[in-house]
Amino acid sequence: MLKEFKAFIMRGNVVDLAVAVILGTAFGAIVTSLVTDIITPLILKPVMTTLNVHKLEEIKTDGGVMYGKFIASVINFLVVSFCIFLMVKGMNRALTLRKKKEDETPAPPVEPSNEEKLLTEIRDLLKNR
Repeated sequence: MLKEFKAFIMRGNVVDLAVAVILGTAFGAIVTSLVTDIITPLILKPVMTTLNVHKLEEIKTDGGVMYGKFIASVINFLVVSFCIFLMVKGMNRALTLRKKKEDETPAPPVEPSNEEKLLTEIRDLLKNR
């Protein structure tokens, strides 16, 4: 059962799906940060200025735009992506080494065909004459 589970996990489709989910989640954080920390404050700042409301500017600095959070989300995505890249690269290398090891095992000697056996018998009979 453990071998079957290992074979299931090491299949390309499962690994691809796992990588896609992880990277999708990390990229989702970038989009969320872009909307929450950059776009929304840029849209709300003129509206709040027009309405003479200053609470958002008291809570957030630089006119409500939080570039630092967005940059942190981008850096987080790059770090997660690099770690996933290293993990997949290691898995591919392990699979390559495993295949190479399997290829290096000597194949059992090939049994001569019926034709070769017959020719060998004829040769031996002629030799003994």
